[in-house]
Amino acid sequence: MYRSDIIGPKRGVALYSYSAEFGFEKTLEDCFEDLKDMGATGVEILANTHIENYPYPTDEWVSYWFSLCDKYQVEPVEYGHWIDLRVLQDRMLTTEEAIERLEQDMRLAHRLGFHVLRTKMSVINDALDPVENWRDIIRGVLPLAERLELQLCPEIHIPTNLKSQMVQDYVDFIKETGTKCFGLNIDFSVFRTKFSEGEHVDPHFVPNKPEDIIPLLPYIYCCHAKFINMNDDFEETTIPYREVLTILRDHKWNGYLLSEYEGADKYDQGYEVGQTLRRHHIMMKNILGY
Repeated sequence: MYRSDIIGPKRGVALYSYSAEFGFEKTLEDCFEDLKDMGATGVEILANTHIENYPYPTDEWVSYWFSLCDKYQVEPVEYGHWIDLRVLQDRMLTTEEAIERLEQDMRLAHRLGFHVLRTKMSVINDALDPVENWRDIIRGVLPLAERLELQLCPEIHIPTNLKSQMVQDYVDFIKETGTKCFGLNIDFSVFRTKFSEGEHVDPHFVPNKPEDIIPLLPYIYCCHAKFINMNDDFEETTIPYREVLTILRDHKWNGYLLSEYEGADKYDQGYEVGQTLRRHHIMMKNILGY
């Protein structure tokens, strides 16, 4: 399997960026062609969107997946999935049932060559606090994660503050268990400083400062390089990218920046997300120097 030989932040793409095009104008191979063209060496998928016949892909499809990775020299980086405790209409899943479903995704991620999972938790409020039994669920799958060399990462997303109790609880869990199989995915929306007129913004959200990420770097295995607007000068106008990426580079953080486009215009008819992703990668390449 192809591996990027870059030591430091690496450039990849979250295929969620193609959500308006995938399955219509774009096939999976079309997306891989774009990644190769923009110099991205890593990919994140959403399991229930991009895996044919999820969660039971055929051996033929798995072979096809690896053939794309080899052909376009793209590394499976992050497997996006959910711990959805509300899949039943009449009750929440038990901890044991959640563990069983999570382990199914872990085995599939391993089968497809992934090492990091964006394990999105069920939440209990608008602040995105996770369900109370999240510790029991994660603790229950750590033995399998260790055997398969997987890292499970909840996504830290707007409106969360990086100094919040929720983030501290995750860090405390890592320290208490001593595990290397649980960490964080930081979504750059937490640094966003500009919003469009009329756009809903959580009234309690205060943009994190770029330096707030520094104490968390030992626990971050992947970042969603969220972006909203790229101008003609290859600058993202809503998030302080230069400051954030410079911190990651200078602190020798060695993980993937997965471009995730969430501009509203991507759902406009005829809009080509690939061109916007290329602009984003030019910006990141200019900042990182590679």
